[in-house]
Amino acid sequence: MAPPRTRWLGDSETKPAPAPLDRVQSLVNTFELPAGPDRLADPADARPWLIDNGLLSDDAELTAADLALLRGVREALRAQLVRNSGGPAPGDAVIAPLRAVAARATARAHVGDDGTVGLAVIGGSPADRAVELLLIVRDAQRDGTWPLLKACANEDCQWAFYDRSRNHAGTWCSMATCGNKLKNREFRARRRGSGRQVPDHRGGQRAETVE
Repeated sequence: MAPPRTRWLGDSETKPAPAPLDRVQSLVNTFELPAGPDRLADPADARPWLIDNGLLSDDAELTAADLALLRGVREALRAQLVRNSGGPAPGDAVIAPLRAVAARATARAHVGDDGTVGLAVIGGSPADRAVELLLIVRDAQRDGTWPLLKACANEDCQWAFYDRSRNHAGTWCSMATCGNKLKNREFRARRRGSGRQVPDHRGGQRAETVE
């Protein structure tokens, strides 16, 4: 079996999840909400990232449909991380991409020299390889690490982070940062309703995690 590639973890995660759960975190953080850069928007940009993260084989074709499905998988996973932070359960339409991946998955069991049993996914496209993420989620649900992978509850952020706080009540953004984002969004909404123009105040760097 080939050695695992070094994974690109977005913006040098401040609160990285343990491997292999960091692969789920990495996928979710390929898009910075609400309108930041999206690593999966353009095939030329997405291809090296997908190969490095084990979601595309070197010789596999990458189609627009592949990327669309993977973006759906990303947002379905993000919705579950929001739920881990105390948010609502995602609806059927949000979860549909995960079910689509599960329905088409093909894998083969293999036994290593030390007797370790593993699963090898058959196929090299993102739609084929994304089932590996579902297996990672399943294992994390079993070992208790899944509830600790969360997303910021602010809908203008929703950055994935791993909660290592002692009481498991950590957050990503500081209350001041999230509060300012919320106030700016509401302010713009009121201005739009009145027909007045207002500059966009989004921007700046993410805050350190608050525990």
